[in-house]
Amino acid sequence: MWQKIKRSIDYINNKIPADPSFGVILGSGLSAFADEFEIQHTVPFKNIPHFPEAGVEGHEGSLLFTQFKGKNLVIMKGRLHYYEGKTMEELTYPVRVMKFLGIHTLLLSNAAGGLNPEFSTGDLMIIRDHINLMPNPLIGEHHEELGPRFPDMSGAYDGDLIRKAEMYASQKGIGIKKGCYIGVTGPTYETPAEYAYLRIIGGDAVGMSTVPEVIVARQMGVRCFGVSVITDMGVPGKIEYLTHKMVQSAAEKAEPDLAYIFKELLSD
Repeated sequence: MWQKIKRSIDYINNKIPADPSFGVILGSGLSAFADEFEIQHTVPFKNIPHFPEAGVEGHEGSLLFTQFKGKNLVIMKGRLHYYEGKTMEELTYPVRVMKFLGIHTLLLSNAAGGLNPEFSTGDLMIIRDHINLMPNPLIGEHHEELGPRFPDMSGAYDGDLIRKAEMYASQKGIGIKKGCYIGVTGPTYETPAEYAYLRIIGGDAVGMSTVPEVIVARQMGVRCFGVSVITDMGVPGKIEYLTHKMVQSAAEKAEPDLAYIFKELLSD
């Protein structure tokens, strides 16, 4: 894998002077965040050696390179998912590449179903912890260059970034929740019984991404901050028929508040 990563990095560095310190991964319906920046360079996934292509509606596959308040960042516009048939190595490969391009901090967003009865559609939930119900992306051959065989996950989501995000949200009057995100394979949305089970085991929100990326990032020592946009409710009495377009639409409405928090963290 290390040789593949080096080839991907060499390709990008030969095309552009990439030296990002922050990485951003955008979830369903949240790609408008990238439109708020003057993008200096766009590198399509399909052009990068060994880089998997995105294949889900609402996920354009490109790495976008820009600056914000003197800091270089790379935005992953388009996310890879296990349910597409991607292997765990493939869907986390972009995080590996971003790390070795130079990032030390990764901001992630996702659209998620709410499990906590105190939540409402449109809420932003800062992820304080997760439960992984997907295959672990570190299963398989170990590569020392990528970090320890048994990485500690007790602080998967950076406490300092969480505190700062809460402060920025409060200053702006943005209501914010905190909770535990459960990562599942998808691609079906949950049955009422599954929603109940996920709540019983400790979940506040459920989605089909984020967790593998965070595991890989933490193995490599990258700080992580994640936010879920609650796009529907999996609570008895509030469960409704759901489509991907409905999820995208609900996420788009919450995007301005998410963009504000991300920008504040990037400018700190």
